[in-house]
Amino acid sequence: MQRAGQDVGVDLAGVAGLLADGTRAAFCLALLDGRAWTANELARYAGVAPSTATSHLNLLVSGGLLVEERHGRHRYVRVADRRVVELIESLAALAPQGSARPRSLSASGRQQALARARLCYDHLAGAVALAITDAMIERGLLEWGPEPGLTGKGALWLAEAGITVPGGSRRPPVRACLDWTERRPHLAGAVGAALCAHALATGWMTRIGTTRALIVTPAGRRAWHDHLGLPPAEL
Repeated sequence: MQRAGQDVGVDLAGVAGLLADGTRAAFCLALLDGRAWTANELARYAGVAPSTATSHLNLLVSGGLLVEERHGRHRYVRVADRRVVELIESLAALAPQGSARPRSLSASGRQQALARARLCYDHLAGAVALAITDAMIERGLLEWGPEPGLTGKGALWLAEAGITVPGGSRRPPVRACLDWTERRPHLAGAVGAALCAHALATGWMTRIGTTRALIVTPAGRRAWHDHLGLPPAEL
């Protein structure tokens, strides 16, 4: 039987159905850290059996939300592309907040860490990312309107900070990405990715364990203060 909506050539219900399951949704959120994961790693993350994880992953791959890579006997999956990242983040921003209480102190800590600072595929998200974005706007480094962009002052600032934005890509230099915990857009695009890569490479920020949560290091607090005037206490 044909699904409603397929008569116009768009199976929206089919895509929505892929994320309507809690385990599959948890997998997609975990994969926003930009890494490739194995089925066993995702099974442990979501607390399901490996066979259950494999069944869900097969659906996500066949549905085009994830792609698989094989290295020898190992199978890895990752988010298909940035459009899927934007879809997941946008849906997460629309989801009710606080509907499920953390089941343990460690789970509560993980939630707070993710809300503070995290990876959103290849750029920064969370409260720290919003503070960085706001500071860049206030200093005239970004134009933050219907068509966000990098100003001439912003390009000079990037060069002085030693942040290199790769050229030759169709990716927009600056894009606004809706932050699902802060409910406001943070900096994405090529500039956002370059800023994130630089922060990780220089040790301004580092991962918390194997999660996509990040923490600002003492060196990072000094750097963000020196470059953007951000109070260390806010980071």
